[in-house]
Amino acid sequence: MKNLFDLTGKVAAITGATRGIGRSMAIALAEAGADIALLQRNPEQTDVKEEIEHLGRKCSIIPCDLEKPNEVKSAIPNVISTFGKIDILVNNAGIQRRSPSVDFPESDWDDVLNINLKVVWLLCQEAGRHMVAQGGGKIINTASLLSFQGGLTVPAYAAAKGGVAQLTKALSNEWAKEGVNVNAIVPGYIATEMNTALIDDPIRNKQILDRIPADRWGEPDDFKGTVVYLASEASKYVHGHLLAVDGGWLGR
Repeated sequence: MKNLFDLTGKVAAITGATRGIGRSMAIALAEAGADIALLQRNPEQTDVKEEIEHLGRKCSIIPCDLEKPNEVKSAIPNVISTFGKIDILVNNAGIQRRSPSVDFPESDWDDVLNINLKVVWLLCQEAGRHMVAQGGGKIINTASLLSFQGGLTVPAYAAAKGGVAQLTKALSNEWAKEGVNVNAIVPGYIATEMNTALIDDPIRNKQILDRIPADRWGEPDDFKGTVVYLASEASKYVHGHLLAVDGGWLGR
């Protein structure tokens, strides 16, 4: 059974791993045996790299500013040039903009749709080419509760995360027969920097907690087992699935 979750010899590339959920997922993949390529904007931020290397795994920072299309398109080839292959891609990076829809700025719409959806598509496409050619691989996207629900004052984020869910299904339909698993993780309300404003608002915080059967906000480490499962042979026959890690929110 242990071998089902063993990632020894695998190479995983991940975005958004400098903090929060992404950091926990990168560490978990390394703990399971994978070597890690950190796709990040600032190559001088090395704390996660050092933590992974301390586990005895190889880790390289692949400079990748998600606002620069050329860097996004070259990221996967750079991973392959550095490690010789790519077995796992985790698309975790994302941004948020809030504003009433009648006033929502077009520039914010473009920024959110670009980072949260277009970049995911471009990285999936490039990784998929290599994974199909090599006969297998794992792609794990980060969706959202707003892949299912509309939310308030976040029209761009809801549109983008709805798109991530459908993109995950669309790619899985094409690539499942090629041995490539494409799935998504659906975080619930997680105690990260993105949600600081909600956590610090006593009324909103209580409203959220009253809706979560687990009666607590999630923590980044709650995603460790989930990402290892979807990256490993344990999920070999799981395709196009949106796996909620939400304390029971969607089931309420």
